Amino acid sequence: MSAATLIEHRSRKLARHLAGKTLRFVTAESCTGGQLAAIFAADSALGPHLERGFVAYSIDAKCEMLGVARDVAEQCDGVSSEVAAAMATGALRKSQADIALAITGFCGPREGREEVGLVYIGVAGTDVVRVEDFHFGDIGRRHVLDQAVAAALQIMIETAS
Repeated sequence: MSAATLIEHRSRKLARHLAGKTLRFVTAESCTGGQLAAIFAADSALGPHLERGFVAYSIDAKCEMLGVARDVAEQCDGVSSEVAAAMATGALRKSQADIALAITGFCGPREGREEVGLVYIGVAGTDVVRVEDFHFGDIGRRHVLDQAVAAALQIMIETAS
């Protein structure tokens, strides 16, 4: 199944899980550049569940907008489990949402010793913060981004259930 089809399928499934609920999400996106928030905005069933979205692509943006500790962000070029957790907790704190979802990763091309295709997705709620890591491989920048969005939607489905 293509990533586009997977995203469409998961968007519809998430909309079904959110029907009749008042659950609101905030997104904090780095490598995906707002693509996850755009999926919510484009869908009339998902739109009401998007409280706001942050695009924090640079280390400066992660630190200034979301409160990620600069030393933590700089030691890993802004991509780590700790950064994803901090992005999610910062987004939740700076919003009126119930759940925050943060995405950061290396989409390519390779620079230094980066693992191209490594993506961290952090989720923060009132009682929990967790991070999942994904190793999509060097499948091309666009494909990594799409796979990251598809993975984020799956996490949102699980969180909304």
